[in-house]
Amino acid sequence: MDIPKMVRIRQTFDDRHITDIEGVVREQMENLRLDTLKGASVAVAVGSRGIANLDRIVRSAVLYIKQLGGSPFIVPAMGSHGGATAEGQKRLLEGYGITEELVGAPVRSSMQVVELPQDDLENRVYMDKNAYEADAVIVINRIKIHTDFHGPTESGLLKMCVIGLGKHKQALEIHKYGVYGLRELIPKTARQVLKYGKIIAGIGIVENAYDRTMLIEALRPSEFESGEKKLLDISRANMPSLPVSKLDILVVDRMGKNISGTGIDTNIIGRIRINSEKEPEAPDIKNIVISDITEESHGNAVGVGLGDFITRKLFEKIDFKATYENVITSAFIERGKIPLIADNDRQALEYALRMCRSVVADRIKMIRIKDSLHLSEMYVTFPVLEEIRDKANIEVVGEFVDITEPSGELISF
Repeated sequence: MDIPKMVRIRQTFDDRHITDIEGVVREQMENLRLDTLKGASVAVAVGSRGIANLDRIVRSAVLYIKQLGGSPFIVPAMGSHGGATAEGQKRLLEGYGITEELVGAPVRSSMQVVELPQDDLENRVYMDKNAYEADAVIVINRIKIHTDFHGPTESGLLKMCVIGLGKHKQALEIHKYGVYGLRELIPKTARQVLKYGKIIAGIGIVENAYDRTMLIEALRPSEFESGEKKLLDISRANMPSLPVSKLDILVVDRMGKNISGTGIDTNIIGRIRINSEKEPEAPDIKNIVISDITEESHGNAVGVGLGDFITRKLFEKIDFKATYENVITSAFIERGKIPLIADNDRQALEYALRMCRSVVADRIKMIRIKDSLHLSEMYVTFPVLEEIRDKANIEVVGEFVDITEPSGELISF
């Protein structure tokens, strides 16, 4: 079967970003006037996402705490990720350059939690034991649209306070309520953590469409909700997207936990795969092929069920224990189901093309992307190019080419 030739295109987005990461982190933390940290132990909560410049941001925060006379240490704040083990979570941080040698503070990884007062909240409240026993806690996270739900606050500091710092036990507690738990209970639970958990500051990060650090803002606990809402609006306005709303086939070179909590950002592909949630109207993609998984995922392939076809090389890299723990904790099991497995990329494309029976071969609308985080460059078939070539932010790069090698693998991106 002939695979349609594709041409590389470039999308242009707003590229405003911060170059002096260290200077901005210091300036923002100075604004909070954290002058009471002399002699204090300070837990710095860091999550499992692949955030641009995360190591530089964490290192800068650690340095500033030390200059104030504090004794900082790193706490993994990532719920059930890393196989819900202390070793696995520490290993995830190491993959992002978060080690004692690189950021200047020890990593204290544990799954032990303490229970905080529940008051009149319907769910129980937990917090990482090491963080709770510190004199103060600072939370660092990216603010972005969530992959499971939409609301006034989504993925950011509040979620980090709850699902992240609450470890596996809090993740199970919140997820047992389904999407209601995420949308309604995370903000309420975060208020309890902020009330009893000695959190003194949060560093919110916004990235632009090129996965570059666009904004860093340090917030006091009383500012978490209002500040996160503002930053979420900025993040939403600067989120990349596919250039068309309807596709026959989307080819994704790689999925991964460092790319999205669901491996592939559901907002980009228009698939949520949560039984209680309505699927987005756009983009409408008939078939999704996933070629590989990132090394930084350590085999956690949660989100693989968002695809229709995968390759054997991806399948053989899956750590089912880590994947299933993440999937079952979330209770969104559709995302953990295994799609059809092809021997190689070419066969996966052929399978997807055979599912486009009602489409004339030379009218196939197909896009190939590196991953759902990097959408500035992609390959498109001629029908897609016809639809987008007049857009001001689109540039054609090169000529139409075959996208698979004789070996059956995709050509280099």
